[in-house]
Amino acid sequence: MANLANRNVSPKASHAMSTPFIYDKYVTGKDFLGRAEDAKILGNLLGQREHVAIYEPPKTGKKSVIQQALFDASIRGSKYLTGQFSLMNIRSLQDFLVRFGTTAVRTAATTPGEYADIVSRHLAGTHFVFDRKEYADRDALISVNWEPDAADMAAMLRLPMKLAKESGKRMVLILDEFQNIEQTGEGDSICKELEKVMDEMSASQDPGCCFIFCGSMVNAMKEIFEVKCRFYHKVTRLQLRAVEEKIIIEHIVKGFLLGGKIIERELLLGTCRLFRNNLWYINHFISICDSLSKGYIVESTLMEALGAIISIHEPRFIATMNSLTTFQVNMLKAILDGVNRFSSSEVIQKYGLSSSANVRRLKDALMKKEIVTFNEKDEASLEDPLFEYWVRKYYFEMN
Repeated sequence: MANLANRNVSPKASHAMSTPFIYDKYVTGKDFLGRAEDAKILGNLLGQREHVAIYEPPKTGKKSVIQQALFDASIRGSKYLTGQFSLMNIRSLQDFLVRFGTTAVRTAATTPGEYADIVSRHLAGTHFVFDRKEYADRDALISVNWEPDAADMAAMLRLPMKLAKESGKRMVLILDEFQNIEQTGEGDSICKELEKVMDEMSASQDPGCCFIFCGSMVNAMKEIFEVKCRFYHKVTRLQLRAVEEKIIIEHIVKGFLLGGKIIERELLLGTCRLFRNNLWYINHFISICDSLSKGYIVESTLMEALGAIISIHEPRFIATMNSLTTFQVNMLKAILDGVNRFSSSEVIQKYGLSSSANVRRLKDALMKKEIVTFNEKDEASLEDPLFEYWVRKYYFEMN
């Protein structure tokens, strides 16, 4: 599918009016595709009171797997108290603790009176309060009357297991974009205290709380869980497997048939490989194809849709490249050329990488920007399949 691009195509529709190809929200049930085993493994881990880390690039189905696992658990009769919050915009210890506590309380209570009761009983002696005016004005379930200290943090991080014990139900707390814990300035102390909480729950027969740590910045999450070894032997990483090509193709063919449309299966092989079986990109792309055709989907339809989806994402790709230094751009070109001995004198000279010491800095910079990941063999890969296609074809103009 390397030739399926037309740069003069305008994106007629970024999303069809009605389409079986869902990409703009998480899916469960009949729309959940190809990762039943991942959902089953996660469900089993939660059933065994395990804590789980899931870190994969953006838009790779993390939330759908979690929600499907919880959906399956509810069908089996498991009754969890579930809550979720994102650390995306959290920048301080106070922000984190208030969001953490608010989420936990909302899983166990529904009225202002119940909120006030939980805060007064379980957070007594801390700087956390339930302020009815703040709640009325800002929906602030937990307020702070002084800057939180270590004792406040210890009390708040134990709140979920106390609420689980009271209700007799296990709590599942999903901490999304967990890599941003480092933005609080207290990431290490928070993680250390959470480790103590996990140990206390392991020693108890109470229902307890399972934490699911999610992150879309893979390298930053690896730094926490694999380099710093936070939660060592306390958290299990669930690595999502790729959805099989044949499952994706069957999904697309059936989806088009529902709308009275037909596509040759052979045309879809290039789609799967271009997007590396990423269902979010594929459903987005195919929904554009759906909006562009009334009957047969042919190669020209795919070309037009590819031009459209590139036009949608190109500003983000340009911004990414503009954020790189010349040395970093040169390093990226070497990676795309398949180089793996970056510190050799020939490679350094050919790509203008300056020195072997600079190579290490360049690798770290590209990882920090979440453009590239390196495996245990030091082999590089770009995280975003469409970005890789765009940067090869339109930035470096490679064949």
